[in-house]
Amino acid sequence: MSAVLRVEQLSGGYSPKRSIIHDLDIEINEGEMVGLIGVNGAGKSTTIKHILGLMTPHQGRITINGTTLDEHVEDYRSSYTYVPETPILFDELTVEEHLRLTAMAYGVPEQQYVELTEKLLERFHMVKKRKALSAHLSKGMKQKVMIMSALLAKPSLFIIDEPFLGLDPLGIRSLLEDLVEVKRNGSAILMSSHILSTVEHYCDRFIMLDQGRIIAHGTLDNMLQQASEHSKRAVSTLEEAFYAMLNGGEA
Repeated sequence: MSAVLRVEQLSGGYSPKRSIIHDLDIEINEGEMVGLIGVNGAGKSTTIKHILGLMTPHQGRITINGTTLDEHVEDYRSSYTYVPETPILFDELTVEEHLRLTAMAYGVPEQQYVELTEKLLERFHMVKKRKALSAHLSKGMKQKVMIMSALLAKPSLFIIDEPFLGLDPLGIRSLLEDLVEVKRNGSAILMSSHILSTVEHYCDRFIMLDQGRIIAHGTLDNMLQQASEHSKRAVSTLEEAFYAMLNGGEA
């Protein structure tokens, strides 16, 4: 497998004199979903903002498909889609118009756009809302529009920040099923989430951040082993590993 996203020795923050994240090394391959986990303030959002190109690193290098933002801005930005924790939509556009705008931005062929739009509206139970202005949608519905737009684009890399917030159980199920298909088709996924009991069953690997540093990483078995060694007791779930690593060894 080849790396879609590669982060090498990344340090950065909001002030040029103070780094929030330190010496991060992250690699996500084709057909792989990696969970980014940690307490609030651990550096997850800062890491994501650097990958998105919204922040300039103090040091380090970030590439998507071997390309940096400085080398080819359009190629870099068209290689990923981003679903933020808080949905951001245009109030004056309908659900369908948001999907059309995404298709135009990512060069989705017309026939593919038509077929995927119908499929996504059906899967996320948004058929009756296709003509609704986003200003009239609930937060959960707005989140569905963001997710549908990302899935429509079919990029090399999906960056998803707390995707389950505001989604109903049917929406969560649809998203997870689609992400499994996304992996199968060769895209890479970086997903930040606090819902550990859910991501435990879907992510291939995990990266745990604490105070801007990677303190544990690997498959679920790797994480459980590291947490068990850290806490000197057997750990059997990702949630227990989280508590053991970040709560003074108490699981």
